[in-house]
Amino acid sequence: MSLVFEWDPRKAAANVRKHGIHFSETTAVFDDPLAMIFPDAWHSDNEPREIIIGHLPERRLCLVVFTELGEDRLRIISARAATPKEQRDYERSAG
Repeated sequence: MSLVFEWDPRKAAANVRKHGIHFSETTAVFDDPLAMIFPDAWHSDNEPREIIIGHLPERRLCLVVFTELGEDRLRIISARAATPKEQRDYERSAG
């Protein structure tokens, strides 16, 4: 079964302006076999959010915040390049 992704178009446009990453390209992170998912406790007041860190096709490491809307439905909330510290933590955990 494949995942269905959705997002707010205005939020997606703002994310491109701020971080240079289109939400449509971030869906590839969910196909990365080494991707790691963590709860986003800091930002889960209104809804349970999660963070996934994984590679985009160009091998850039990306951090995506999302929430599950159903068993196979996810809403992308934000996406950005992983920071150097997040990259090191990812490499230590994946390696």
